[in-house]
Amino acid sequence: MREAWQRKPMLIRDALPDFAAPIDRVRLFELARDPAAESRLITRSAGRWSLQHGPFRRLPSLRHPDWTLLVQGVDLHDDSARDLMSRFRFVPDARLDDLMVSYATDGGGVGPHVDSYDVFLLQASGRRRWRISRQRRLALQRGSPLSVVAGFRASHEWVLDAGDMLYLPPGVAHEGVALGECLTYSIGFRSPSYQQLLEPWFATYSEHTALRGRYADPGVSPTERPAALPTAMAREIHAKLTERQPAVADTERFLLQHLSEPKATTTFSPPSPLPLAQWRRRAGARGLELNRKSRMIYANTALGINGEWIKPPPNSMAIFRKLADRRALAAHEVANLSNAGWTLMHDWYTAGWIKIAD
Repeated sequence: MREAWQRKPMLIRDALPDFAAPIDRVRLFELARDPAAESRLITRSAGRWSLQHGPFRRLPSLRHPDWTLLVQGVDLHDDSARDLMSRFRFVPDARLDDLMVSYATDGGGVGPHVDSYDVFLLQASGRRRWRISRQRRLALQRGSPLSVVAGFRASHEWVLDAGDMLYLPPGVAHEGVALGECLTYSIGFRSPSYQQLLEPWFATYSEHTALRGRYADPGVSPTERPAALPTAMAREIHAKLTERQPAVADTERFLLQHLSEPKATTTFSPPSPLPLAQWRRRAGARGLELNRKSRMIYANTALGINGEWIKPPPNSMAIFRKLADRRALAAHEVANLSNAGWTLMHDWYTAGWIKIAD
C-alpha cells in the first residue's frame, strides 16, 4: 500500500500459495445462465470484436479459441467468492467493489483497455499473459463494441500462473491474453468521479435540509421588460439557498447511504420471519452474520447499510461497528445488545440483510 497503491503496477508472484479457485469453470457457467447474474460474452474473429450480454443458455465450444466469458459481482452469488473478497479488506469497504471472474479459451481476452479504478488481477487457473503500456495517448478504436485502446504499445510483459497476482492503478492501459484455457479473478475497487457524486449528493442533502419561507417582492416597481430576470430576485434566492452551509457530517451521511447502496441487480430473499422473541433466543445462542450481498459501513455514531442511513442506539454502536468490520457477531457479543438494538437487528433479519450464524 505504501509503495504501489494508486502509484504504479506491481506483480506479486505466488500471492496466494497453493490457491484453490473457489469458482471453477462449471460454477461460472452456471452463473452465466442465471438471469440474476450480470454476464458478458466477448469473442474475436478476423480481428473484429463482438459483445453479447447474458444470461446464456449456450456458450461456444471449449475447443473454439478467442472467446471470453465474464461474470460480474460473483461475490454476491457465492459464499466462497465472498470469503475470497474478504482477504482484500485491507482497503476500506467504501472502496471495495466486487469480484469479476473471467473464463477464456486460448487467445481469449477483451483487448487492450484502461480502467478508471484499482484492480487486483488474480490468476485462478491456467496461464495468462499480461502486457501494460505507459502511453499517454489513449484514443479508442472506432466502431468497436468494446473500449479498445487504439495503437496499444506494450512497455512491460508478464505471464501469470495460478496464484500469481498483478495490481494495476487507474489509468494504466493493459491487455490480458489467455495462454490456453484459464480463469482470472478481478478484484475491483470503486473510484467515482466527483461529477458522478454531485447530483446524488445534492439530492441527499436536500432531503434533510429545511429552508423555511417563500420568495416575496412587496413594493416592487412596474417593469417595461417583463422577460428579464430581476437581479434582486436572483440575489435574494441565491442568498437563501446558500445560507445553510453543508457540514462534513452532511457529506458523511451522503457517503454512508451512497457507498452502501447495493448494485441495481441485487435482490434480497427474506426468510420466513420468526417473531422477535423467538428469533432473539436463536440469535443469542448462535450469533449473527451479514448476508453476503449486504454492504455496511460506518462513521462516528451513524452507519449505512444497503443504501439506508441509520443512527443506532448510542449504547449499541460498538456492537454494530464490530458487525460491519467482521461481518459477523459471536453469540456472546449479540447478548450485549439493548432492546432497541435487538429490534433494529430483527428488522434487518426480516429484510434479508442478516441471518442467524451457521
